[in-house]
Amino acid sequence: MTADTIDHSTLAELAEAGSVRAVHVIGQPGGWSLRVKYGAVERTLAAQRSRQTRVFRRMETLVSYLKDVGIDHFVVDAADYEAEGGKARFRPDRAEAMRRAHEAAAHDRWFREQVEESIREADDPATEWVSHELVKEDMARQRAELLARIKNGSK
Repeated sequence: MTADTIDHSTLAELAEAGSVRAVHVIGQPGGWSLRVKYGAVERTLAAQRSRQTRVFRRMETLVSYLKDVGIDHFVVDAADYEAEGGKARFRPDRAEAMRRAHEAAAHDRWFREQVEESIREADDPATEWVSHELVKEDMARQRAELLARIKNGSK
């Protein structure tokens, strides 16, 4: 966080203590930012992860945020506000990631269904079990037949 910013927890503590003198909502391309005055200092609210100025895209979200913190009076400066400005909101990489996530979830459902069906079949008393030796003998017979057909040139 730079020296000219304030984080959420500090703002909440200041509001709870009644130390916030004024809040200015400032319009900018793509949304709204906050300038908070307390004591003789004025700071911009920083985003939690990036520590850059936090930008609220919707005024309703900003108002809810301020009310939750305990601030219900503020001044709005909409001179530089542009709804469509700022960062692009379309993220084609997210669409691909979501498609892969849905495919993975569908595969997981299918796999779990297959496992459940196999368990039900194995638990069924009418299921016929085949010994490993019998399976090996059958595979050896099939392999010998296939090799004979290949040797004779037929398919």
